[in-house]
Amino acid sequence: MMGGRSENPDLWTFLESLHCGELISGTVAATERFGVFVALDDGPDHPVFPGVGFITIPELSWRRIEAASDVVQVGQRVSCEFLQFDTWNLEARLSLRATRPDPFQTFADGIAVGQKLHGHVTKLVPFGAFVQVGDEVTVVVTEIDRERRRLALSRRQASSEQQ
Repeated sequence: MMGGRSENPDLWTFLESLHCGELISGTVAATERFGVFVALDDGPDHPVFPGVGFITIPELSWRRIEAASDVVQVGQRVSCEFLQFDTWNLEARLSLRATRPDPFQTFADGIAVGQKLHGHVTKLVPFGAFVQVGDEVTVVVTEIDRERRRLALSRRQASSEQQ
């Protein structure tokens, strides 16, 4: 562990002053396999890490990405939403994707249950198939799950109407 309040009083005080949802600016200090360190504009330096701010890979983008470098580069300026004070690592957990519109919600705003979509199957799994919108199969939207960012689709309902 990094040590508590007594060893890093400035950093501790700074992190405790942050509020969930607050926007924080900084510069990408390092990209790692597990996330990105951000040197914050206003905060003190970190005793161990290249930056006080940290963004995990899933919080970088709404898209599924392979590496942090798909989204940000070292030296890039970023503005992120503060998620939480990680007291174990003495860092500010940040989200970059929270500052951008979620493409799923935008897409969901434009469709309705019962609507037909055209797509092609990208993956078959025991409980169904994953479909990307395009052409090939016709499916009907049976459910829009905004929480889990998923659509439930049915081919049966789409094909029964065509006969």
